[in-house]
Amino acid sequence: MTDTPRSAIIKAKPIAHGLDAFRESAPLLSRELNNSSPTTQLDRIENEVVQDHALDLISALQILPASRILPSSSGGKNLFSDLSRLNLAINTSDFDVRRVVPLLAAVLNYESDTDIWEKVYSLVESTVTTGTEPSTPPLSGLSRTASFQQTPWTFNTGSFADTSDLRRNVDPILKNEVEDNLRIDHPDVFDTFFRQIPRLYEMTATVLQSCKDAEPPLFQEDVGWADWPPGCEEASVLQFLSRHIDHFLLLSDKHGFRPSKRRRCITTPNKPIPGSISKRKLDVGLAYDSNNELEESGKQGYNWSHILIPGELKSNPREDSHSSTWLDLVRYVREVFSAQDTRRFVLGFTLCGSTMRIWEFDRLGVVGSTPFDVNKDAHVFVSVVMGCLWMSEEELGFDPTIVGDGRRYTSVQRAGQMERLCLQDLIKRQRSVAGRATTCWKGSVVDMAEQSLVIKDSWEYEERPEEGLLLKEATEAGVENVARYYHHETVCIGGSVDDVLDNVRKGLNNAAGRNPLQRRGTRSESVISPITSDVSGAGRGRSRGRSRTMTRKRSSNSIQASMPPTKRSCSDSPVKHGMQQRKNRVHRRLIMQDVGKSIFDASSPRALLMALLGGIKGHESLLDAKILHRDVSVGNVMLTMAEDDGFLIDLDLAIKLDREHASGAPSKTGTKVFMAIGALYGDEDHNFMHDLESFFWVLFWIGVHWNGPGLPRRRTEYESWNYKDTRELAEVKAGKVLEQEKFDKEVDKNFTAYCKVLIPCIRELRRAVFPGGKRWTTEDRQLYSRMKSILQQARGDLESAEQ
Repeated sequence: MTDTPRSAIIKAKPIAHGLDAFRESAPLLSRELNNSSPTTQLDRIENEVVQDHALDLISALQILPASRILPSSSGGKNLFSDLSRLNLAINTSDFDVRRVVPLLAAVLNYESDTDIWEKVYSLVESTVTTGTEPSTPPLSGLSRTASFQQTPWTFNTGSFADTSDLRRNVDPILKNEVEDNLRIDHPDVFDTFFRQIPRLYEMTATVLQSCKDAEPPLFQEDVGWADWPPGCEEASVLQFLSRHIDHFLLLSDKHGFRPSKRRRCITTPNKPIPGSISKRKLDVGLAYDSNNELEESGKQGYNWSHILIPGELKSNPREDSHSSTWLDLVRYVREVFSAQDTRRFVLGFTLCGSTMRIWEFDRLGVVGSTPFDVNKDAHVFVSVVMGCLWMSEEELGFDPTIVGDGRRYTSVQRAGQMERLCLQDLIKRQRSVAGRATTCWKGSVVDMAEQSLVIKDSWEYEERPEEGLLLKEATEAGVENVARYYHHETVCIGGSVDDVLDNVRKGLNNAAGRNPLQRRGTRSESVISPITSDVSGAGRGRSRGRSRTMTRKRSSNSIQASMPPTKRSCSDSPVKHGMQQRKNRVHRRLIMQDVGKSIFDASSPRALLMALLGGIKGHESLLDAKILHRDVSVGNVMLTMAEDDGFLIDLDLAIKLDREHASGAPSKTGTKVFMAIGALYGDEDHNFMHDLESFFWVLFWIGVHWNGPGLPRRRTEYESWNYKDTRELAEVKAGKVLEQEKFDKEVDKNFTAYCKVLIPCIRELRRAVFPGGKRWTTEDRQLYSRMKSILQQARGDLESAEQ
């Protein structure tokens, strides 16, 4: 490898011990490679086993920092994206495993970093760039077979539409939202999030010593806290925490330690906290003290926007290991994230008996500390309390690029000049923990209030192309009825890109700790035993007869089962400790010129139809520019403030039709209630016909929920669509629309009184979108014209009826 930039990167980012976990997982493979001749290598190992090892190695290589910096050999963003495509290519039934032998041998034989990366590039160039993967299908036909270019869908609690947010519905999806990115027993959580607090060690030592010196002592070594409730009843523990937090503040103040802003311990286990859709209670937490006084004065009202650090209590110490404990805390954190629109991450704690853990929640998932006992590890306990009371807002997880108490501001570097933006009103805040967490504000450039802007923040997988670049391209191409580009950037904090792994988690080792929800299992490595083989003599060739195999099970400590790639079953897809596919999200900011309003805020059904008409025009204009939107929903079809047109927003999931490969992102998140039937089945490449069908479902959804401008939307049986499996929902939708008589009864019965006037329109759209009462089977660009004509006719009919 003679390329100087590559060499410099390889030297600056050494592999070191980054592949040791892989080497330890494959002793039999290593032995076979070393004991076989080049012509007979792998003859004695089943292809499936070698294929599994190859996939594990690719995942391990992706975790290495160099993979994100080394250049792509196929025109992609970096070598990481090439490895994502290589992973997909290896995970096919016709892949020749011999092609990966040189790389496997180089890693298992501890060859130099340069040699290993050279073999990586060689494998990528021979596998990924030789046309092995399919290209984007042409517009003239419809593929009923899902292409590997289709990034898999996932659905989180931010994907709900018109939900009552009841726990029985939300909890299973919330658990699924974080369980693949959950780590507990991580030894470095405290150091990562607390050690940087100024004078924390000094304050802790002073407060703890004061507790020991008190008469009588508040704390004694080998005894613990004098007033710790022995039965750990909830009410008694809450009193203990509240009393000691206040006392720690008093002791600190006595010794000259004063936080810049006071915080209070709140204990409201039986009282719902305002600010959530459904009633949510919180056991304990630290909140803003609006009076900023040392002594508590009067009763203060709290809502979720005040909660800084939530906590969950259990009286039984054994519940420290129960998933229900951290799930309760995740539920609180979702409310905190939803109510605080500049929160990047949230810290929390659980206290089960006297066993305490610290937790960190961000847009990737959850990391929990190792447990400690508040009586036996008093120094850690006091450090945690003091740290939570003294943390700056940035250390608590707030975005330091958005400043101000009343009016809020942020600054961007645009066209070589710094512009200061005023954030005026919150438009949208996605209600989730892990995910994109899209947040939108209405704003303007300072001193240019007449030009309204939309400032959009989101946390995207690092592999996904930037929405800002795609929107900029669309705007420059003259695309109509789509929000216009103004500026975009990747948010930087502390001089570094604001991502989860390196900035939010400050480089916290992603391989440490464990995921308690991932099933541990065993996998057999089958090799032909030299003792029982039918081969005579000392030859190492493949036996012509049926071979008996020797099966060795891996230690359960080296294997963690997780969600597998598409091809392999769960039992065949272990993910070893430290070798999971790297996942990371990056904080991006996009600014758009057009401010509109939700179609639910339309002043009339006629204005609503104008929004849908404009949205379809925008979608067609994007397609003419070779951009496919892929995320048509109620929230992404907007109405202009003057109600004279509609337009599309949100190109988060949009793709270029001429792209050569998928982004490599682990998943994409959409709103399933608006998805086309074929997209829900998951057996078709996504094309413009799916999006046009989504416009139909948008109107259907509005018809069954909208009671009119300014009125609460109706709660309906359709809320259950948010929680159904995608295939089940596909069948439910098909049952609603494929028979004319059933559909007519459906809309007659379930459209609101206000939306009854839209029934003729939805019936005509059904005939166009589902011709002959069947799902469409071929792409048809004329569907744009037919749908626009139906909407225009319906608008005209409503206008005539109003006169």
